[in-house]
Amino acid sequence: MNKYSVPLQQLVEEFNLTVAYRATDYDEIRILVDEVSRPGLPLTGFFEHFEALRMEVLGYVEMTYLDAQSREKRLEIFDRLFAYKIPALVISRGQNPHPECIEMAQKHDITILLGQESTSYIISGLITSLKNALAPRITRHGVLVEVYGEGLFITGESGIGKSETAVELLKRGHRLIADDAVVIKKTSSTQLIGSAPELIRNFVELRGIGVINVARLFGVGSIKEETVINQVVNIVPWEPGRHYNRLGLEEDYAELLGVKVPLTTIPVSPGRNLAVILEVAAMNNRQRRLGYNAAIEFSQQIDRQFEQNSAAK
Repeated sequence: MNKYSVPLQQLVEEFNLTVAYRATDYDEIRILVDEVSRPGLPLTGFFEHFEALRMEVLGYVEMTYLDAQSREKRLEIFDRLFAYKIPALVISRGQNPHPECIEMAQKHDITILLGQESTSYIISGLITSLKNALAPRITRHGVLVEVYGEGLFITGESGIGKSETAVELLKRGHRLIADDAVVIKKTSSTQLIGSAPELIRNFVELRGIGVINVARLFGVGSIKEETVINQVVNIVPWEPGRHYNRLGLEEDYAELLGVKVPLTTIPVSPGRNLAVILEVAAMNNRQRRLGYNAAIEFSQQIDRQFEQNSAAK
């Protein structure tokens, strides 16, 4: 079971739903799963594999089917459906609930909601919102910035200069998402979304100065609530004699919540401008995602030169 949940009231407000019948525990109802169903087969009496934790949505097709049934049949349908104690029933397209629906909702204490939008819009919107809110997540030490639209998750040992680099990037027009602690959510099998814990959102700690409010110093355009994590940048102290990736042919990855993210290790030494290096890293990673790899082109160019020299001999 997912340990996260979403209050039903939050979804009602987000999707501008109207409460046709309010269950006695309405304020305590929380959605625990990120799927939403249309009870087509259950309306005919087939409840095998029915997921009672899901919100159910009745669209035009389901309502038309119910219109064709007798009052006694509708009472039976809603009696069986609501006996599963679903969190809520949503009726789309501005359609009104049948009297039998309200009668059985009162019997089983089930919330009935009305939406004006199309069925597909309500279902897709609910699923998207629930998947984001209920996504698996972890909190990791580091700094998250957005550089040229690329989400860079900067890691490294404490005191190595992550926050200072973030401030330099802010001065260059880029945006901060989180400093010190980054909440990472897995929203799909290939995508991670990073954000800041609410307590420290918009704040950066600089040793010797203290805590600063980025939004007040650099303007609201310098912050962002969340971003996709496109690359992990690990800052390490420079060690003479250690091998570092010079051509960029070797591709390293960091694994977070089972998702592989490109990893770049940058050694720190006096005189290196980390902000500029991170800007280049962001642009280079975007080019790679778009299918261009400068390291491969450079290697191929050297190979062609060797072949030409060999042929000339």
